[in-house]
Amino acid sequence: MYQTDRTKQFVFIEGLRFSATEVSSVLKNGSEKKGSDFHLELFRFLNDWFDPSEEMIVHSSGSTGKPKPMVVKKKFMMQSACITCDFFGLKPNDRILLCMSLNFIAGKMMVVRALVAGLDLYPMEPSGNPLKDTDVLFRFASMVPLQIFNSLQNSVEAERLRKIGVLLIGGGVIDAALENALKDFPNAVYASYGMAETLSHIALRRVNGLDASLNFTPLPSVNLSISEDDALIIDAPLVCEKRIFTNDVAEINPDGSFRILGRKDNVIVTGGLKVQAETLEATLSTFIHVPFAISSLPDAKFGEIIVLVVEQPIDESGLIDMLPSFQVPKKILIVKSIPRTESGKIDRAALKAILL
Repeated sequence: MYQTDRTKQFVFIEGLRFSATEVSSVLKNGSEKKGSDFHLELFRFLNDWFDPSEEMIVHSSGSTGKPKPMVVKKKFMMQSACITCDFFGLKPNDRILLCMSLNFIAGKMMVVRALVAGLDLYPMEPSGNPLKDTDVLFRFASMVPLQIFNSLQNSVEAERLRKIGVLLIGGGVIDAALENALKDFPNAVYASYGMAETLSHIALRRVNGLDASLNFTPLPSVNLSISEDDALIIDAPLVCEKRIFTNDVAEINPDGSFRILGRKDNVIVTGGLKVQAETLEATLSTFIHVPFAISSLPDAKFGEIIVLVVEQPIDESGLIDMLPSFQVPKKILIVKSIPRTESGKIDRAALKAILL
């Protein structure tokens, strides 16, 4: 069903078929210049993909610092793509939207899915409004929460979003308000869990419909466990050779599903009590309806204090009413914009730099 022999692969781009030879020819002849810079980036990735090398370089998202390069096997990328296409029932000629940067694994894997399954790839320059300039009916699309939030603010884009057959969300936590806005979508909406090391997602959770859940379910062949410091350990032999010791604090349920509480790096110890920044953000998202983030600063009395960073003023009195006293931010900072990585996640390192 899937074509995993790279010498026999080709890719459909907006209905046009390109083999390895044709990709190389397009780059040599400069034909790609008739398209966008993103089209050029896509053809360069395809040229690297069709290169005889069995490996290629990918980069981490950079959510906890500078993006890090890593070498991965193309074989594993194809196996990951096959698992995804199988799970979502993607078929040859299904139209899929590529609106994620090809600098990171999420964008690269959309292309690999098209290659192994004969999908029709529609590249749109990555932006906050990926559906603004297209009325194509997509069978599958992957976006970050910010792109989905922006699309919902425009009635035309919102309707296009609702018509996507399967909408996959990655690259960050979905806050309560956004998740609630997706509940009545007629087609499937999924949140994903994964990282560059796992070549995209290794677990999914349904956001809408009868199967909606707050817990992630691992994909077939994925085994999970918890380390002594409560962090998730991943064994996914089809997509990576080594066991991955993550920095994600997690809880695994008896049925094998799990929930991510946040990163070990983002635990704030204030007055001797631990506060997970992401968990506090999830709680506050029901009250704060402007972009915000939780960080911390060193403090002589408490060790650390919780800092709330917002893009607009809020009613501070509401914080005292809804939170235990030790979780109430002791400082509120208003900034022009919350720093984010290219993949849309809160840039925790940059955020901390603003505070110090």
